[in-house]
Amino acid sequence: MPVKITVEKEEKYTRARLGKLSTPHGEVETPIFMPVGTQATVKTMTPEEVHQTGGRLILSNTYHLYLRPGHDLVREAGGLHKFMNWHGPILTDSGGFQVFSLGPLRTITEEGVTFRSHIDGSKHLFTPEKVMEIEQALGADIAMAFDECAPYPCDKEYAIAALERTTRWAERCKKVHNRKDQALFGIIQGGVFNDLRERSAKELLAMDFPGYGIGGLSVGEPKDLMYDVLDHLIPLMPKDKPRYLMGVGSPDCLIEGVIRGVDMFDCVLPTRIARNGTVFTHKGKLTVRNAEFARDFRPMDEQCDCYACQNYSRAYIRHLIKADEILGIRLTTIHNLHFIQQLMENIKDAIRQDRLLQYRQEFLQHFNLG
Repeated sequence: MPVKITVEKEEKYTRARLGKLSTPHGEVETPIFMPVGTQATVKTMTPEEVHQTGGRLILSNTYHLYLRPGHDLVREAGGLHKFMNWHGPILTDSGGFQVFSLGPLRTITEEGVTFRSHIDGSKHLFTPEKVMEIEQALGADIAMAFDECAPYPCDKEYAIAALERTTRWAERCKKVHNRKDQALFGIIQGGVFNDLRERSAKELLAMDFPGYGIGGLSVGEPKDLMYDVLDHLIPLMPKDKPRYLMGVGSPDCLIEGVIRGVDMFDCVLPTRIARNGTVFTHKGKLTVRNAEFARDFRPMDEQCDCYACQNYSRAYIRHLIKADEILGIRLTTIHNLHFIQQLMENIKDAIRQDRLLQYRQEFLQHFNLG
């Protein structure tokens, strides 16, 4: 298989585990957080800067790259790695979440999803076969199957229909996916209904994908509901395959996900809030663009050793943001990605020492979730 995980340690008191994820573009340690490079770029960052923050595996978006610049162009450029000059592994999502979030701009049928571009209103059809064509042209190390992401809240009937369609579409994806240097991951759906999650897991596990995403969480449901689903679902998933919780990236959820046995995460949260002038600190979120920091010459986080915190003050970064200078949001992005990657390193250290629950307590004692 082009992608596989080797579990090197399971923590004594939780389901957390340390592993090595082998891919055609190198080996990375898990648990891992993937910065999101939606349009073949992590916004405001060069690939070298992403790597310097600790990023080793990034995610790009099939929907956006299909619309612009087009998968044929990326293939002509030699694939996504060469096109964006990223030398590590890449995962492409299927675009399913994006087309389903278009609401009235899309129509779902058994064939696929007809949607209008958010860019120019042009009409398109995503079928499982079309999505596989696009993802294989992009050439990422990991491609995700095309699925239907049920919203929250939704009734059980809707969740069942989405689950059944996800299973049928997964079969169609697997049938046409033939790129040997790319792994195709299935996606487990079922909303917040544990019996449906169990059913989806059984159906997809029977197809023997090399890895599995957990979709349809972090879509507005309370965190406790998400944790409950993970508590029921993770024990049903194979121990010898990667487990990927899609769209989760807040510090507390990363810790809780790892405790429950998740290996891979992605989320736009760290980079998105950075562009709004908000950063993570060891005490919680800090909105550096606020007026109270106009004469605050301390770093954004006095405990942080990232490039931004070692060289620039809150007052200066606030000035840049208020003046619409691009350096301001570059510095907040560098900091947030460094913060999350350092958190993942601390989590891994805690697993090695069988003290992850203690680390969670220590972290949340100071980190204000508000």
